[in-house]
Amino acid sequence: MKDMENRELLASIIGAFAATLIASFFSLKILEFNQMPIILASTGASAILIFGLPHNPASQPWNIIGGHLVSALIGVACYKYIPNLLLASSMAIPLAIIAMHFFNCMHPPGGATAITAITGGQAIYDLGFAFVIIPVFFNAIILLSIAIAVGTFRDKNPYEVRPMH
Repeated sequence: MKDMENRELLASIIGAFAATLIASFFSLKILEFNQMPIILASTGASAILIFGLPHNPASQPWNIIGGHLVSALIGVACYKYIPNLLLASSMAIPLAIIAMHFFNCMHPPGGATAITAITGGQAIYDLGFAFVIIPVFFNAIILLSIAIAVGTFRDKNPYEVRPMH
């Protein structure tokens, strides 16, 4: 049993490294280098959930993709339509919670995604609503793809979709 736990931990560590490396590479190509660490905050938080707590409902595929997408949409909308950045940032989180709850895709790193759309700087502002797809959606797909691949090394697939309670 201990050997299986060690193998699962090693697979998770390698998966988290590979996923964040690949997501970082593509984010670096899309954003200016000084903007990259901001986008990786939510990607890093997702990687901890996905690879460190794969059985957690927030780590399931729909929660990862949906949570980031709706949060990014809300963040960009708040930036565009609420002229005060403090108010926009303060509104983004509760609105992201409402949207994630409504779409049943609660993923806490989505909060960082929403805030990044508002405080991320010019490179992110220039993307506008494209921020939702590039880099947010791409990063989520990269993480999820590698997580599914890592899941093949486990006794049971921890990435199967389970209902949230």
